[in-house]
Amino acid sequence: MNPPRTDARRHHDPDVRGFASDNYAGAHPEVLAALALANGGHQVAYGEDAYTENLQQVIRSHFGPTAEAFPVFNGTGANVVALQAVTDRWGAVICAESAHINVDEGGAPERVGGIKLLTVPTPDGKLTPELIDRQAYGWEDEHRAMPQVVSIAQATELGTVYTPDEMRALCEHAHAHGMKVHVDGSRLANAAATLDVPMRTFTNAAGVDLLSLGGTKNGALFGEAVVVLNQDAVSHMKHLRKLSMQLASKMRFVSVQLEALLARDLWLRNARHANEMAQRLAEGVRAVHGVEILHPVQANAVFARLPHAVTERLQKRFRFYFWDEAAGDVRWMCAFDTTEDDVDTFVAALKEEMAR
Repeated sequence: MNPPRTDARRHHDPDVRGFASDNYAGAHPEVLAALALANGGHQVAYGEDAYTENLQQVIRSHFGPTAEAFPVFNGTGANVVALQAVTDRWGAVICAESAHINVDEGGAPERVGGIKLLTVPTPDGKLTPELIDRQAYGWEDEHRAMPQVVSIAQATELGTVYTPDEMRALCEHAHAHGMKVHVDGSRLANAAATLDVPMRTFTNAAGVDLLSLGGTKNGALFGEAVVVLNQDAVSHMKHLRKLSMQLASKMRFVSVQLEALLARDLWLRNARHANEMAQRLAEGVRAVHGVEILHPVQANAVFARLPHAVTERLQKRFRFYFWDEAAGDVRWMCAFDTTEDDVDTFVAALKEEMAR
């Protein structure tokens, strides 16, 4: 049978990769194959399909027998839906000042979700019980939004990772105050790869109530999921997902991607490779005089400080972003398809520009 005709044309060079974001990467071939497998014929819409049903079993194999997945389109949607499910109209969420929900979601948790964010400065992107206590007060004060949830990212926006013991201590502290715990897990796989433990070790086993599970940054074409770990902690997830415009009619195409990543070890292979490339990049950068690495490299991100003029010249050769332009801080991200040659070529270019 001849392949279907297409008039589409390639508009980019598939051999060009940068270090701007793991979102820049395409979809993993195994994910694309799974999408093709799920195509054809009719399946019931809005999540009543065989692929979404099977995804539940896969999710439970990772997060325990009571876990339930609610596939959504994107990470911001996952976070907004999840946080709405564990807050009242007067509720607030404690998070790091650098949290994605505070910095990079266009105000969606507050504007769309109607949730007040109570932020805490952190040196490394990680909250601690002591840092939480800076905002954990005033539950009976009608003049103050009520702290009801602690939201953390694993891995954090600064590329650092909570250990299982740190997660357990944080959850116990939050629960002692009557608050629930949400994890923004857009890079949860990278954290598991670094810690070399199953994802359940630092989520449901540590006391996390619900999480946003990432797929896009780890090889999916699109799609994430809200995973409810504590069924008693949430309410009306189905209605909130629809209300927040995150209910996919052809949900099988989201679910089958998550299944492809999670059913075997693709999620871990992809995350380990991205992390290894970040370590290789960090090792190369440390050998460049005048460049400072700012945070421990524990996932697939490298944060560095270098002269502004060098960054601007280097950005003409490779895509990456300033993290704090005034300070000269930049972020370099590695993905599942980053190669050793990509890293070595970039480090060589960095040395060349620093020598100018």
